[in-house]
Amino acid sequence: MVAVVLIGLAAAFYMEHSGHHVTGMTNHIVWGLPHVFAIFMIVAASGALNVASIGSVFGGPLYKPLGRFSALLAIGLLAGGLFVLLLDLGRPDRLIVAVTTYNFKSIFAWNIFLYTGFFAIVGVYLWTMIDRSVHQHYKVLGFAAFFWRLALTTGTGSIFGFLVAREAYDAAILAPMFIIMSFAYGLAFFIVTLMAAYWWAERSIGDLRMTKLKNLLGVFVGGVLYFVTVYHLTNLYVTQHHGVESFFLASGGIYTVMFWFGQILIGGILPLFLIYSPAFDRSRMAVLVASLLVLVGGFFQIYVIVIGGQAFPMSLFPGKEVLETTMLDGAIAPYTPTFAEAALGVAGIMVAMIMVAVASRMLKVLPDTLEDPADKS
Repeated sequence: MVAVVLIGLAAAFYMEHSGHHVTGMTNHIVWGLPHVFAIFMIVAASGALNVASIGSVFGGPLYKPLGRFSALLAIGLLAGGLFVLLLDLGRPDRLIVAVTTYNFKSIFAWNIFLYTGFFAIVGVYLWTMIDRSVHQHYKVLGFAAFFWRLALTTGTGSIFGFLVAREAYDAAILAPMFIIMSFAYGLAFFIVTLMAAYWWAERSIGDLRMTKLKNLLGVFVGGVLYFVTVYHLTNLYVTQHHGVESFFLASGGIYTVMFWFGQILIGGILPLFLIYSPAFDRSRMAVLVASLLVLVGGFFQIYVIVIGGQAFPMSLFPGKEVLETTMLDGAIAPYTPTFAEAALGVAGIMVAMIMVAVASRMLKVLPDTLEDPADKS
């Protein structure tokens, strides 16, 4: 994993010194593959905290022992996502401008506070779960973290919902849709990392806990499919958006393939089959594969939203006939990601996993046993 991070740092150095012309990004596609990785991890970070929230806010006793690992994973995923964004700035020192100069009409300025606040609140929340001397504040911090993570994901979804110039983005439903997406991606990350940690330590996880986590993942995946359906049906109802809907659903080439086979089939239908099919009722491997498929499908979903939404041409003067030039006016913008972009994005995931692995060992956030309690009622 360290080697992958070093390759990612080398890729960032290469892009910084050569300029963005060595990437697939252009003045039409200004958010590329690194942004897909970053947004994917930031969204997942909010959802990874869901297990801790169920234990503290909703009083789920089976989830409480998993709260510390849930909070740590949330911090790690957010750090990995921001790692990618920071290096994609070209000059990381520009972060100083981002944290000292604010345009409060911009959702990006709001997100600076949401990200830093998330680190602070979840960090203190984790402290109350580890240190018994401050455990009396556990409930209060649990509620604060729960509502803050909803705000963070709403802010991320609103980045796209507020961009009225892009027909694929201009929809208020994107904010709640990003929230349910975060629940699915975060829980999938949590299940994969939890199973890997206990397999590595040669410990077991009780069937009751695994069943609850599996069923909860199924509910979230179904919720994502529901919101995606409502989003596209709403756009199909509006004549103005028929063009972008035709692009995504039928004529968008690679984006249509990613939508139907990546997002819907791999990220939705197959995981639901593995989760709810009686043939895989007791299969741990089915739960692991379903979680991995949710992550793969989620990545495709973010790619379609971010890259596909930019590739579809903007309507500069809706309802008017415009003289087109040779500068891709009215044409689908091409985008081919490069190895450097992919290396930086994968390095962000590795940074998150390294942070979680090291901190888990140092802070001992994982319980010695996750066997089911004697009373399963």
